[in-house]
Amino acid sequence: MAIGTEWRLAIRNVHNNETVDAVFARSGRFVPEGLAELNHGLRDWRTGQATAMDRKLLALLVRLREKLELTGGTKIGLISGYRSPATNAALRSAGGAHTGVATKSQHMLGKATDIMVPGVSLDRLHGAALALGGGGVGYYPRDGFVHVDTGRVRHW
Repeated sequence: MAIGTEWRLAIRNVHNNETVDAVFARSGRFVPEGLAELNHGLRDWRTGQATAMDRKLLALLVRLREKLELTGGTKIGLISGYRSPATNAALRSAGGAHTGVATKSQHMLGKATDIMVPGVSLDRLHGAALALGGGGVGYYPRDGFVHVDTGRVRHW
């Protein structure tokens, strides 16, 4: 990160309409207040539990937004960020083994998000995420989102 550069993320939780717009890094240093805001905004909205989200994931979301040539204030639609083990297990059991909910989900590690961007097609979002090669990318057009994580590079 260059001197004078800011990393900013704006998100809107599609389930509860909460928004966060935070600068989480400035001139090569993380901004604790911005990280705290994003950790809260990316919490498990079902339980209210939060975790320290992977800073590489936050940076990946900034890179994705830039790849899509969107402004820093463009709100990314959040379907799922952090997922508590209890929420993950409930989602998996509710939908069976074929839900796409992994037993050892990157969401439970604070390393994954399921997102959409208003005004950006899922195909374009998916293509941009794949082009970055920053981790896992899942495509869920029927459910209206793209999964991005900072695990090993893979796609489905």
